[in-house]
Order: sequence, then structure tokens, then C-alpha cells
Amino acid sequence: MELRSASAVLQGMNKVATAVQLRFAIRSSLSLDADVKERLLRLASSRVTEDGILIIEAKRYRTQEQNRFDATQRFITLIKKALEAPKVRRATRPSVTSKAARMGAKKKHGEIKRIRRYIPEDWE
Repeated sequence: MELRSASAVLQGMNKVATAVQLRFAIRSSLSLDADVKERLLRLASSRVTEDGILIIEAKRYRTQEQNRFDATQRFITLIKKALEAPKVRRATRPSVTSKAARMGAKKKHGEIKRIRRYIPEDWE
């Protein structure tokens, strides 16, 4: 009977841990405004703990250096998205022309349905 080490059985798989975790405390950050913090919490809700700590895990690449760069780039894009203020929606009303066009389309559709209707007196 021959005993092998676990790494030999797995053929050298996962010998070196190259994954990187980037952690950022959103709520206690002094560099972000309150509205940016709220947008960041909303954007990354699935990656934020109950304490308000954002965790970005990068394990896409084989080297730790590449994973570290990947994690920082993802963090930067997330911050950039949070810095963009949402566009304010202004309520508008439909124009007179668009109302008339809508009513005309409804009348035309109703007329088509009226023509398709089966009336027994007309067939006798």
C-alpha cells in the first residue's frame, strides 16, 4: 500500500493561495460624502457586510499581483459609479398632438373590433 500526500493526489492544484480580498469600511470613511456612501452601499449591497465593510474578492488570475490589481480596478470603477449623481427626473405632460394621436389610434382599433363583432340579425 502506498501513501501519497494530498497535493500529489490533487496533482499540484491550489498549492499557492493567490486570491486577494480588498476591504473598505464605507460607513467610517472620512473621504466620502454621505450621499456617495449611500449610493455605494446600494450599488454593492451584496458585497457589503452588516458592519458596512465592502469586500471585493479577486481570484481570477494566477498571480497575487494581478489579483491585487484586479481588485483595486474593480473598487475604482465602483467608486466612480457611486460618485455620479443620479439624473433628476422632471415630470412632463403629453402634448396635445400626442394625445390626439393616441385617441385616434384607440378609435381605429375600436372600429376594427366593432367590424369583427358577430351580430346574428345581420346574418339572417
